[in-house]
Amino acid sequence: MIRLILVGIILILSLTFFLQNQEQEVTFRYLFGLKEASTKVYKPIFSAFVVGLVIATILLFPAWAKARIQLRRMTKSLQESEADLERVRMAQRKLEHSVRETGFRESQEVLDD
Repeated sequence: MIRLILVGIILILSLTFFLQNQEQEVTFRYLFGLKEASTKVYKPIFSAFVVGLVIATILLFPAWAKARIQLRRMTKSLQESEADLERVRMAQRKLEHSVRETGFRESQEVLDD
């Protein structure tokens, strides 16, 4: 929730900056001044912002994917453990039921099987 609020604030501030600087121009000089290009100031800033988002996404994706894979493995392991626990409980109930009905001697036979 906090991340969402922070991202929203950054986007609103960026949008405000872009809208306030639509008319100002900047000149880029490439190759030691041999080539020049003029553009609105918000375009290179917006481009840098987008490139930063892309780089952050690329850097954070492997950790996110690894966490998702680990979560799936742990969920599967938990489900298997719960199924094993239920099988043990059912066996215990059967044993208790046979002890009540037949007595202790016959329950020993059930355990031996």
